[in-house]
Amino acid sequence: MAILERFSDIIKANINVLLDKMEDPSKMIDQYLNDMMEDLAEVKRSTAGVMAEEARTKRLVDDNQAEVAKYADFAKKALVAGNEGDARTFIAKKQELENVGAGFMTAYAAAHENAVKMRQMHDKLVSDIEALKARREMIKAKVTVAKTQETLNKVNTATEKTQGAMDAFNRMEEKASRMLDEANAMAELNTEAVDEAKALEEKYAAKGTASVEDELEKLKGELGL
Repeated sequence: MAILERFSDIIKANINVLLDKMEDPSKMIDQYLNDMMEDLAEVKRSTAGVMAEEARTKRLVDDNQAEVAKYADFAKKALVAGNEGDARTFIAKKQELENVGAGFMTAYAAAHENAVKMRQMHDKLVSDIEALKARREMIKAKVTVAKTQETLNKVNTATEKTQGAMDAFNRMEEKASRMLDEANAMAELNTEAVDEAKALEEKYAAKGTASVEDELEKLKGELGL
């Protein structure tokens, strides 16, 4: 049956391989579960149909066997009553029903085999879905951790860039400090040169002015003291 082949492929699907191909497992796992639930619904409908066919053919077999038993009983009663002709008629009918019953048995055997396969696939699909549901949160947790790690990696990269900027800032600050120190040193040198000139100016200016003691001695000489 084509439907058996189709759902056999569903059962054989390798979930891990499919997950490996997913760009975002945390989102795709839900989509995959939804797809599997849709497949399960179709499998249920198909399984119900196959099981109904199994029940129908089984009913035909049971009804046929009841009819065969009934005519066999009639044949016995006819013989007991001494009606061999009637017994022959009942036996012929019984044989006719047995021939038909052989076809019913063949149909029932095939329907039963299909029903068993469908039930097995249905149960396997249910089991896979339950297993995947149990793993869904674990998969999502792994994805969350992975995304967090990616964020940390980006932050680390940004931190490295910031550190580079800080290093450059420190170099510029150090350079600015050197420039300020040089400017202050130059100002100090310039200040010392001006002070030295003023000191010399005062030194030579003082030589042109008599001190109080010199003038006092001069007066004493003039007075003969």
